Amino acid sequence: MNRRDVAELAGSTGLGAWTAFAVLAMTVVAGAGQPLWPDPGLLTWAVGHRPETMLALARGVTATGTGAVPYVLVALAGALAGRTVRQRLIAVAFCLACLGAGEALRYGVMELVHRPRPPQEAWAAHASGWAFPSGHSTTAALTAGLLIVALTLRAPRGGTALRVAVGCWGVMVGLTRVYLGVHWFTDVIGGWLFAAGWLGVCVCAAAHWLPGAFLTEPADAEPEDHVPQDPGREGRSRPA
Repeated sequence: MNRRDVAELAGSTGLGAWTAFAVLAMTVVAGAGQPLWPDPGLLTWAVGHRPETMLALARGVTATGTGAVPYVLVALAGALAGRTVRQRLIAVAFCLACLGAGEALRYGVMELVHRPRPPQEAWAAHASGWAFPSGHSTTAALTAGLLIVALTLRAPRGGTALRVAVGCWGVMVGLTRVYLGVHWFTDVIGGWLFAAGWLGVCVCAAAHWLPGAFLTEPADAEPEDHVPQDPGREGRSRPA
């Protein structure tokens, strides 16, 4: 896949995600931050289905969506994406900047929307700040997206199971925020859409600015349509 294809795919995906996010954010603002139609029912179900084992598992999963873990994972993504030391350093810096800038932008949106969290009696984990978009959901989805892009660059014809596992982790972190009662489901949807939009921006920028070697496979083998030269014919003109 060449630069133009990557840029167009990332740009169109990001634009679609940003559009959906804007519609959801405006709906939340128009409703003064009140829960939307799927939110109360899912929260009620979560509160009513919390055995201790599941709570412990949910808390463990949700803890991986914040703090140092996502930054370590995106640094790993950068290291996987590059093929030389220089490429890896550039990719690590780019991935860390993508996550850090996304976090800052998400925090600004959260402050603008000012959506309250669910009632505190439903909480089964610590939480702070406003609700929309969910910070854990955004961070985990963005981290998972960067890892999936890096794995695709490293092994475009393999690693499907690993990419699916990474994607499932990103989804599960978001779902635990609803299960633990600290976010409405639409906060999580907003986090996923925000992450998809920002990832589209970052990948589109990378396709334009990073060296082209990131988007091409190593030339370990000659292409099928390449006809090897015959050393014995070197310097000899072809017959008419």
